[in-house]
Amino acid sequence: MYFETHTHYDFNKFDHDRDELFSKLLPEAGVSRIINIGINTESSKASIEFAKKYDYIYASIGFHPNDTDSMKDGDIDILRQMTKEPKVVAIGEIGLDYHYEHCKKTQKKCFEEHLELAFEKGLPVIIHARDSHEDVYSILKESGAGKKVGGVMHCFSASAEMAVKYIEMGFHIGVGGVVTYKNGGSLREVVEIVPKNRLLIETDCPYLSPEPNRGKRNDSRNLRYIIDKISDIWGMSHEETAGITYDNAVTLFLNRRAEKAGLHPKS
Repeated sequence: MYFETHTHYDFNKFDHDRDELFSKLLPEAGVSRIINIGINTESSKASIEFAKKYDYIYASIGFHPNDTDSMKDGDIDILRQMTKEPKVVAIGEIGLDYHYEHCKKTQKKCFEEHLELAFEKGLPVIIHARDSHEDVYSILKESGAGKKVGGVMHCFSASAEMAVKYIEMGFHIGVGGVVTYKNGGSLREVVEIVPKNRLLIETDCPYLSPEPNRGKRNDSRNLRYIIDKISDIWGMSHEETAGITYDNAVTLFLNRRAEKAGLHPKS
């Protein structure tokens, strides 16, 4: 069984086969839990609708840093209302992205607002950090986010030394298709040093397909290639690695809500 911790199935690249993927292809491939990630209010609403329709899908809500320039007064209250949905299991993806210039001015304020919402609701956070780890780390450390709610450094792209700092703070490390790339050596070094109970798997689909499907549209069926590579690094069987990462995701995202929502995290 695989627990897929980061997808964007609401994107239009899935419009032609989304229902088939959800109802048949993903379950047949052993994908038994999925978190679909919000990047704005509409995307967050779509994620919740997926979660309502399919037992094995959950939702995370929030504004991606590159969408923060579209965030309006009152949107944080809309997100606050969404947290009442029992299958909303995280706030994110949130953070800082300095790769583009168009919304740098709005990102820190929105990041901090989302963190406060996560603290208020006791939900873990899904953190996006691109060319911004120094500021992201500083904000997370000052806020105490790791101890208050925890979360995952999504699509981790920094050094092994930075990974250790995030882990010590209380965060998990999200590993996707890049770990299979020829130029993914730094991420493989991270996998070697991350405590096994702090690693999560993700595709970030439709992006970042692993080898041998690099360049094609990604989906959760490709998790098996990510697990294969992590298994090689850890010297474990595919099944053992899949089980460890599954349990890690259940612990971080589902156990906090299981009793309230009547969910059964592992089945």
